[in-house]
Amino acid sequence: MANLRDIRRRIKSVKNTAQITRAMQLVAAAKMKKAQDQALAGRDYSKKLNGVLQDISEGFSEATHVLLDKRTGSRELVLVISTDKGLCGPINTNLARAIRSQVSADADYVTVGRKFRIMMEKQDRKIVADFSVKDPVPFADARAIAALLSKQFIAGNYDKVSVAFTRFVNTMTQVPEVMQLLPVVTPANHSDVETTNDFLFEPSPADVLSSILPLYVNFQVFQALVEARASEHSARMVAMKAATDNAKKFIKELTLEYNKLRQGAITSELLEITTAMKAME
Repeated sequence: MANLRDIRRRIKSVKNTAQITRAMQLVAAAKMKKAQDQALAGRDYSKKLNGVLQDISEGFSEATHVLLDKRTGSRELVLVISTDKGLCGPINTNLARAIRSQVSADADYVTVGRKFRIMMEKQDRKIVADFSVKDPVPFADARAIAALLSKQFIAGNYDKVSVAFTRFVNTMTQVPEVMQLLPVVTPANHSDVETTNDFLFEPSPADVLSSILPLYVNFQVFQALVEARASEHSARMVAMKAATDNAKKFIKELTLEYNKLRQGAITSELLEITTAMKAME
């Protein structure tokens, strides 16, 4: 009967776990929809903004800005957008793998998300700054991060600034990506960028560039944040659904084992009773 008690306890424990993972699945699903909508909504604006930059770069080659300044050094600052919590599948592991393969070994980091910050601290990497971003992502948070990155680049502390994040594809697919942020690379020859050469600039193209480039950097950081947040909630929802399904399957297996043991115990007791009755005859 001790085995039966152990199995009952395990069934109860697994049921409690399944209730927790089911609740986490529902919470992640609710957050996922908002985050996905926010990520998808920004893509059209990003495409238009890229088109304006391409028009300026093609039609006004004399327009320059410090954020376009290409440098020959190798000092790199990387903004890494990871998650604050776990239980969201392998997205942080995949992101770390992409960073190892695409980022210089001596790079410094700006982190968003507790998971990667802890990882870098264990490896004694330099963390210039760490940010906490609300959910859903407010543009003000992105602007503060972009301001720090731009300041570091303009001051000459770094020759290149990159952003590492997880791009949202769909609920089942999230892809780690490392993107160059500074110096700004104008999206020339991108087939998915909508352009027009009929712009009449007032004031000068240089003045327009001075206004649009900081906005471009701000929005690129913002879009990376919302893509990463949509990926996180999607991955967590899928992971918690899988955990819930596995728990239910395990409960069925334990219940079957419990019933077999219980049936065996009942059969053994019946045999003992029958044997005793025959012995009394």
